[in-house]
Amino acid sequence: MGFTSAWAISGHPDSFIAELSPRLLPAMEADRRRPGAQDGWKRWQRAPLPDRATWYAPPGTPAIASVHAAVDSFLELTVPGQHVDAVCDGTADPLFYVVDDVWAGQAQEDVFLSVHSKEYAVASFLHAVGPARAALLPGWCGNFLLTSAQVRQYLGAVERALSFGPAERAAADAQDWLSYAPGEERVLDGPLRMWRYAAGNGLGLCGLAVHLY
Repeated sequence: MGFTSAWAISGHPDSFIAELSPRLLPAMEADRRRPGAQDGWKRWQRAPLPDRATWYAPPGTPAIASVHAAVDSFLELTVPGQHVDAVCDGTADPLFYVVDDVWAGQAQEDVFLSVHSKEYAVASFLHAVGPARAALLPGWCGNFLLTSAQVRQYLGAVERALSFGPAERAAADAQDWLSYAPGEERVLDGPLRMWRYAAGNGLGLCGLAVHLY
């Protein structure tokens, strides 16, 4: 069955972040605490996934079963959470729909948006940066809601996580499996751009990974 997912990071005044908090923060926390989520995160932190080219080697390849188990655990970890999904698509709150109430009307510089059919941007992003860098990022698997003060607080850690030397960037790009249209912002670029933009303009940030349909 097909699906389309989106990962967006959008900049907003603190007053709007405060309006979003009662709806989104409980859902984000519920997804963080869902059964198996913390175990999946710890497993990935202990044992980073191998090169993606080895994930789907022919049956009988040595250690392929353990690789499949680790990949399955990682993909389950990084899929959009059901609680954030329910809030963002209006199921849990019919007065709130993320496309209209958070993302609509945003200027291009105020948002990073990555939309893909049958793929998850957060999964590709996290695999490409790896668990050590991912551990520096606030929030949970692409979801976060931060005031302008928190954006500034975390800026240094985010810059350490998402700044690459040439060889490091080439290696990360090789592990990002998403397809991009010409001129489309990559998942390895958009988050850091948004963080610096928000910090420089006194904005908070809302990161949401959701199913659109």
